[in-house]
Amino acid sequence: MSLPMAPASLLGPDGAPRFGRFAGQVDNFDWGALASPFARSRLWRRFHHKRWHYVALSTDKIFCAIAIVDLGWTSTAFAYAFDRSDGDMMANFSEDGLPGLSARLANHVGEASSFKTRKSRIVIDTMPDGCYRLELHCDYLEIEARFGPAGAPLLLATGPIDKGSVHATQKSTGMPLSGTVRTWRDEYDLSGGVASFDYSNGLLARNTAWRWASGHNLELGFNLQAGYFGACENALWLDGQVHALGPAHFVYDQSDPLAPWHIFTEDDLLELYFTPEGARRENKNLVVAASRYVQPIGTFSGWVRSAPDQPKRIVTALAGVTEDHASRW
Repeated sequence: MSLPMAPASLLGPDGAPRFGRFAGQVDNFDWGALASPFARSRLWRRFHHKRWHYVALSTDKIFCAIAIVDLGWTSTAFAYAFDRSDGDMMANFSEDGLPGLSARLANHVGEASSFKTRKSRIVIDTMPDGCYRLELHCDYLEIEARFGPAGAPLLLATGPIDKGSVHATQKSTGMPLSGTVRTWRDEYDLSGGVASFDYSNGLLARNTAWRWASGHNLELGFNLQAGYFGACENALWLDGQVHALGPAHFVYDQSDPLAPWHIFTEDDLLELYFTPEGARRENKNLVVAASRYVQPIGTFSGWVRSAPDQPKRIVTALAGVTEDHASRW
């Protein structure tokens, strides 16, 4: 069954959060009016409010991921360009910004997010025609991309957070992509590729961990998470609709994330095998904060379906990523 339409606001008139999975976009991610038991002080929100805007760009030859992250007390950004033909990570950019200055995170997906320092600049924005653009300039990597419109509704997922408060995310299915990626070695045409994005905004616990998988083409796509957000954001895009999926299980070797992964959902609507082609890794220890992160890039094969009584749709060599991430922030 496809998801209900997104509400006009994440909060009701009484300040109660509207939890659930919905199809569509909401234009206000404001947690200041939360009612008990989810209300928190302004100071608490300052250090626990986490937002990020992530974009993936995929063609047969290259896979790029770009993210701007606002941690409340500081900000960071990363971008990479992975050549799928030879497994070469041609660019792997990461930079911390100045608190309150470097990053400007959108309040919803209809607004612009940006990151700017002396050496780098990233902009993720919405165009007047409803499409999106991404511009990135940093050492050894430049991207100019345009993508959209989406052929299926956005996912809106909201839910409670253990030892935190609440969280919400908007995710897209695959969208037509065009543009150019320039690296120190080659220039890549993005025409005919697929883009997707993840905008997330919540009041999270100090220790947060998750496993994640995402893969899209223009016919189908999925988003799966196991960890801090439970099954709240698990979804399948198929035939122009977005459908809820049950809790996801990730079977993989944590000591060797480049070994094959097996991913399935408890509702018997998805079973996939992931074959990594390479990975981006980053571990940080800033004394007051730390993160451990690996994002393998590769392909998914297996099957999906929108309901137990529907035929299985075969998935073959669908490009995407998995992720194992733990943060103390």
